[in-house]
Amino acid sequence: MQETPPYFPYADGQWRLHIGLAPLDPSRWIELDERFGDYLTLKRRLLTERRGEVLVAMPGSETEQQEVLELLLAHLLEYFPEHYHLEDSRLENRVSGEIWNLTDHGFVPLELAARLVQEDLCLMRPTQEGYVLSAACVCFPSRWLLTKKVGLPLTGIHAPVPGYPEQLAGPVDRFFERLRVETPMWRINWTIVDAPELFLLPGGVQRDARITDQDAGERLWIRIERQTLRRLPTSRTVLFTIRTYIHPLNILEQQPAMARALANAVRQIPEPMQLYKSILPVREALLGYLERLAK
Repeated sequence: MQETPPYFPYADGQWRLHIGLAPLDPSRWIELDERFGDYLTLKRRLLTERRGEVLVAMPGSETEQQEVLELLLAHLLEYFPEHYHLEDSRLENRVSGEIWNLTDHGFVPLELAARLVQEDLCLMRPTQEGYVLSAACVCFPSRWLLTKKVGLPLTGIHAPVPGYPEQLAGPVDRFFERLRVETPMWRINWTIVDAPELFLLPGGVQRDARITDQDAGERLWIRIERQTLRRLPTSRTVLFTIRTYIHPLNILEQQPAMARALANAVRQIPEPMQLYKSILPVREALLGYLERLAK
């Protein structure tokens, strides 16, 4: 029996291009679930086999990376004592059995931080050119390349997004400037994909126009990103986390109201955005399937 997803970001049946931020309860900054071990196992493999693709850092980012690690450790030890234990400088992950010496762990600080949680971690450093991606560990990209983003400002990172320069660039820049240490924020992003892999690069599994409204439930997935933003108190860098959830579309078979809401939202997505999200080739099959569920 499939579990109910924790988030339904399309529940109101509306689609809009906006920031959509809300205040974050600090106690809910990091989310762990029953797939905790699976996520960390995949991260370990990617950081071993494809390290250069999932971990990047600009020179001079070590101090802000260390700040992230210390902030994350304090949070995990307070809110997840059943998962993590620290004695002297010996940190234990009680689920995976991994043990690290915090004074000599052999990783850059951001890598160790990323190996502790299911979230991907990105650091946006304030510069005269705006906020730039100074370091990141992203093991679960949604068809984009981390190596193409490092060192870019916000506008460069989001350049492929239709409507971003005209509608979002200004509000996002202003938000980053105004974000305060004491008021972390969060938002939800979602799309439909034709592959269940967490590590989803461009040019991977291609969308198949032969998907029909009869098999869309087994061949399409809802991909949700829970994103948080918080300012680091010392470096003033912004830490951006991405927690990825993937659910088969057929999880909505017992949720007719949500199927109807998702169909309504998909109908409102402008064609350029449908192309960007690769929804257009399967749009009719997707809608046909959702409409059957909604009856």
